Amino acid sequence: MQTTSSRPKRKIQVGGMIQKEISEVLLRKIKDPRLEMVTISGVDVSPDLKQARVFFSRFGNSAEVQRSLEGLRSATGFIKRELGQRLKLRHVPELEFIYDTSFEYGDRIESLIKDLFPAKEQGES
Repeated sequence: MQTTSSRPKRKIQVGGMIQKEISEVLLRKIKDPRLEMVTISGVDVSPDLKQARVFFSRFGNSAEVQRSLEGLRSATGFIKRELGQRLKLRHVPELEFIYDTSFEYGDRIESLIKDLFPAKEQGES
């Protein structure tokens, strides 16, 4: 029987395994052009391991991001079957794909900093 202190560790381990395997499936098994520029940036698994929020990033405009989300949703069944074959889990979690805006946020912050301190970027004192 697992103690409550080991559950967060298991949740993190399962999330990492799911992230790795989905990335591999996208790279090697799925040929959908909507998913060519998609990167799996993280997975958050529920404490009971029945649901997984899969965060993805993709550079492009909002229409391209939307197409990628549609591609991921249409491939969900295939991805779950692949996870079932690759992972030693009693149940493969339900997958929910969510666009990760943290990269856009980081780019925006970097742009603002460059606007505030343009001389530093050019090497001037």
